Amino acid sequence: MKKIAALLAAAALGLSLTACGSEQKPENGLVPVSLVLDWTPNTNHTGFYVAQKLGYYQEAGLEVEILLPPEGSASAFVAAGGADFGINAQDTLAPALAGENALPITAVAALIQHNTSGLISLKEAGITSPRHLEGKVYATWDNPVEQAIVRSIMEADGGDFSKLTMLPSTVADVITALNTDMDAVWIFYAWDGVATQVKGCDTNYLDLAQLDPVFDYYTPVLIANNRFLAEQPDTARAFLAATARGYAYASDHPEEAAEMLLEVSPELDRDIVLASQQWLADQYTADAEQWGYIDPARWDAFYTWLSENRLVEGELPAGTGYSNDYLG
Repeated sequence: MKKIAALLAAAALGLSLTACGSEQKPENGLVPVSLVLDWTPNTNHTGFYVAQKLGYYQEAGLEVEILLPPEGSASAFVAAGGADFGINAQDTLAPALAGENALPITAVAALIQHNTSGLISLKEAGITSPRHLEGKVYATWDNPVEQAIVRSIMEADGGDFSKLTMLPSTVADVITALNTDMDAVWIFYAWDGVATQVKGCDTNYLDLAQLDPVFDYYTPVLIANNRFLAEQPDTARAFLAATARGYAYASDHPEEAAEMLLEVSPELDRDIVLASQQWLADQYTADAEQWGYIDPARWDAFYTWLSENRLVEGELPAGTGYSNDYLG
């Protein structure tokens, strides 16, 4: 809590300092916009880098700065004005949106239309359905929502959650973890799942969205500072429109988009980036009417589930925390 408070104070100070010069028009005539990532650059973020590389932001009259994630919460950083936009996920956003002390942030676009996360295991472990997690070791990051989801899918399949060993662990490399003392790991398939394919690992995968539609929540999402949205709605719309162009290009030209991501992050595994970009090409927009659209029914269904299972403090009424108003 102290770390978040300090982060809020620091970001607020930075905002107050920059606000003094905000009345002056930038020399290049472009409106500055800042985006803070949720993780180091990866294929979830490719659309932003494409829009920057191909000049879509500049054509929209914007000068976009992409920031690496802060030590603390990206949500708190954005809420304090440290950045105009940020990246988070619907599940981890929930505590920040509930109750009287809700942060002044709003999810304004879905980067990927469906939840692509789930539990992966080596084929030899025999985990072909959630009940097969009984007697196995699962790498948990000790998040109550995460653990409640695992419990839910196990019990729905007739499994006994108490027979699953929860081993707290921050998995840096999924393949290494699965070849040591972990039987199952929660992953985002677009990166770690694809990586197992690229490296030739035989695996089983439990897709959360397929197991229960309520877990087809939005992750990751683009969030924005509410004050920024209120004061600069046209800038927000311009940023989202240019970003949508970036993701459309990444969908239509995955190899070229992958090269643009590798330009800014050459340390990434080239084979994984290329394969991941190909896999995500059909996932950014998928079956939605447009990139970024957040389905109210799906958003609200997951937050209703969180509330019913007492996984958040305070209320999460329908319509909490998102808006499609800034999409083109």
